[in-house]
Amino acid sequence: MQAAATMIATPTSVASSASKVPLLASGSMPVSCSNQFTPATSKAPLGVFRYGRTKPSGGGTTMPSGMKKTSKASTATRTAISLDGLEWRQLGPFRGGRVEAVAGDPRERNTFYFGSCGGGVWKTTDGGLYWRNVSDGFFKRASVGAIAVAGSDPNVVYAGMGEACIRGNVSHGDGVYRSTDGGRTWAHLGLADTRNIGKVRVHPQDPDTAFVAALGHAHGPNPERGIFRTRDGGTTWKNVLSRGSAAGGIDISIDPTNPRIVFASLWEAIRRPHQMSSGGPGSGLFKSTDGGDTWVDISRNRGLPKGVLGKIGIAVSPARPDRVFALIEATDGGVFRSEDGGLSWSKGSEDRELRQRAWYYTHIFADPKDAETVWVLNVDAYRSSDAGKTFTRQTIPHGDNHDLWIDPNDPQRMIEGNDGGATVSFNGGASWSSIYNQPTAEYYHITAD
Repeated sequence: MQAAATMIATPTSVASSASKVPLLASGSMPVSCSNQFTPATSKAPLGVFRYGRTKPSGGGTTMPSGMKKTSKASTATRTAISLDGLEWRQLGPFRGGRVEAVAGDPRERNTFYFGSCGGGVWKTTDGGLYWRNVSDGFFKRASVGAIAVAGSDPNVVYAGMGEACIRGNVSHGDGVYRSTDGGRTWAHLGLADTRNIGKVRVHPQDPDTAFVAALGHAHGPNPERGIFRTRDGGTTWKNVLSRGSAAGGIDISIDPTNPRIVFASLWEAIRRPHQMSSGGPGSGLFKSTDGGDTWVDISRNRGLPKGVLGKIGIAVSPARPDRVFALIEATDGGVFRSEDGGLSWSKGSEDRELRQRAWYYTHIFADPKDAETVWVLNVDAYRSSDAGKTFTRQTIPHGDNHDLWIDPNDPQRMIEGNDGGATVSFNGGASWSSIYNQPTAEYYHITAD
């Protein structure tokens, strides 16, 4: 179900402390959303992408005047008595829920992980036939936004908590967890106030060096956000890239042939009760050539959009490291490709199906062996075989796609996450494992007979 999102222009320009953002003419930008919402009509910073309405609808139920309210004390007493001696048991249904984080073991062919938006971390050792939860008893929060297995030591797994595709019913997390025994046990590594984490990337040769793209609080500003790095397995963290309390990290890509080269994107966004605001002076694309010590803002390099930027996905091609792909939310956004490590860019596809509802999607992934192949995930999944110029729709068991891990040694082997769960393929996406074996479905209503 879809509706329009309006981009509102005002006489004043949006500016950061460093530079002014160019003015935009007012206009509308169709984006997939729920048709229960109407376009926003309130004043907004120039060029910011707004989704939803600014005022809540009427509604609610008023308790009849003659109805007697029950005290909390008596309710608690009756509940304690009525539930005394009862034990929980699994009833199902075995049907997957929203997954925004997937990863595979680069050595064990049948081993994969996914992070549920409401059910912790799950692991399979038989190629997706059977999944078991490996985080219960260790995690304090249930929502997982990112997961990564260390390529140099697959026993090491990092989980970033809190989904970063910030829906109206988004669940926040409590930082980063790490396992050093393949998910059997976990330790909390801090960054608790980051709340929503978009990506975790591990150094390809050092399992103790990792980067976290922390979006931060979904509903307001907070200081603990941006790009964080650890070099001691999470004992300490350093915020290596930040643009203040209104923007956070959303994506990271490391050049596997030269891990000193790191690309990262920041996203200025806020989710209000009846509105989504995406884009602003805090959004941008950055590059480091010294492992994250220093960063260069490449957001305005030749060929990239001139106007206000929203959410940005980034992917280095392991098959041709100077080739970099970016998927950019902007009025003149789309898929962009660089052949010189981000110095200059050319525009590929600007198909609306790759860009719609950008705050919920904007995911791009490069094939590790074929420099011409790149994937974009949105309502459907799309693959390009001409370096991003054109895309074809791929068959996935469920819509609303968010994450993709492709085996760096065998691109036929992959795992994909969507709103129906996680699914595994061993033939490059020609067929996929079932999503009806994961008891992670999200309940919106429960009714007793």
